[in-house]
Amino acid sequence: MSHGSSLQKAIDLVTKATEEDKNKNYQQALHYYEHGVEYFLHAMKYEAHSDRAKESIRTKCVSYLDRAEKLKTYLASDKKKPMKDPSAGGTASKKGGDDDDDNEAGTETKKMKDQLSGALVMEKPNVKWDDVAGLNAAKEALKEAVILPIKFPHLFQGNRKPWKGILLFGPPGTGKSYLAKAVATEANNSTFFSVSSADLTSKWLGESEKLVKNLFAMAREYKPSIIFIDEVDSLCSARGDNDSEASKRIKTEFLVQMQGVGNDTDGILVLGATNIPWVLDSAIRRRFEKRIYIPLPEAPARADMFKLAIGDTANELTASNFQELGRLTEGFSGADINILVRDAMMQPVRKVQTATHFRRVSGQSREDPDVRVDDLMEPCPPNAAGAMEMNWTEVEGSKLKEPLVSMADIKRSLASVKPTVNHEDLTKLQKFTADFGQEG
Repeated sequence: MSHGSSLQKAIDLVTKATEEDKNKNYQQALHYYEHGVEYFLHAMKYEAHSDRAKESIRTKCVSYLDRAEKLKTYLASDKKKPMKDPSAGGTASKKGGDDDDDNEAGTETKKMKDQLSGALVMEKPNVKWDDVAGLNAAKEALKEAVILPIKFPHLFQGNRKPWKGILLFGPPGTGKSYLAKAVATEANNSTFFSVSSADLTSKWLGESEKLVKNLFAMAREYKPSIIFIDEVDSLCSARGDNDSEASKRIKTEFLVQMQGVGNDTDGILVLGATNIPWVLDSAIRRRFEKRIYIPLPEAPARADMFKLAIGDTANELTASNFQELGRLTEGFSGADINILVRDAMMQPVRKVQTATHFRRVSGQSREDPDVRVDDLMEPCPPNAAGAMEMNWTEVEGSKLKEPLVSMADIKRSLASVKPTVNHEDLTKLQKFTADFGQEG
């Protein structure tokens, strides 16, 4: 069996198998399926170099083996009953014709749903409202759109309807995606679909808009559900003459699905996030009924972010230190503060690396924080009492005392870490908020 062509051979065989299957030559189809899977396994062993390729082949094998098993059972039992088509679409009739078309459509839909399931994160993130510092107006709007309708459905009868589309916009790193995760956690009995533009674009003509349609169909199936589209601008920028045909069709399908005739959108919230809302198509913008500006955090929120970012890492910072850090970091986004704290946390580690002297100290046992131990080591200046000349490689792993993160460490990092949001973008965002949005 030549290595180079196993995969191609496998694909040819299963293509023949599905053809015979469709034409109801089940015996022949079974033979091709089994052979095809053998070649796939061979290809997986010798040709698939990446985990992703292996995973993709494995998935194919499972579905073909599953079908082969069904054919085997059918051939062994009563052959007079019509056999179910490999699709979800009913039994295959003897006449062929229209039913075959239906079956084909069923197979097509199932294939798309499988493709989407692979790409979607139907997840339950673990981010609570309290993990998101500040942004109170945004949290209130999201609770109003998501949590209340699920908890008190009787409040939303008649003309009082929950929001169907919410757009979170603001500079990068302000917590838009993080807020969406909090929504998914707090709306604990709704399904969270996290989608990126790559999941909904396909090289095949006409398939992208079908993926969008199927995404909404799945959301209806699992409702109440939240469809979160990060960087929504990449899918729904303004429609222009230089748009490709495919991207025009994706946008149109989005418009129809989000608020089209005959499409039931009850129980589905579309949550979009973008850093550049001004490029959105005006019709899409209208579909997002609530547009919330997620601004750069104010000083008190920044102080909270420092607390959240340091978490339970050993430190010697006081409440007034946190407030001072909040004041010192004007223009920093939440993401910038996280990077700053991560850099500051490395400062004590750098001290350990560059130290020439260590001394014995007592401290908490790593196994049991309530127990004190006396033979821990920490870096110290050469002239300190009890200093021994040695470097970090000579210190036993479990004996190193975890150094505390200090205010000086954070200030040292603050000198080198700069905010990432530029003034120009902020001005544009503020203008967009004045025209179309509301403050978060």
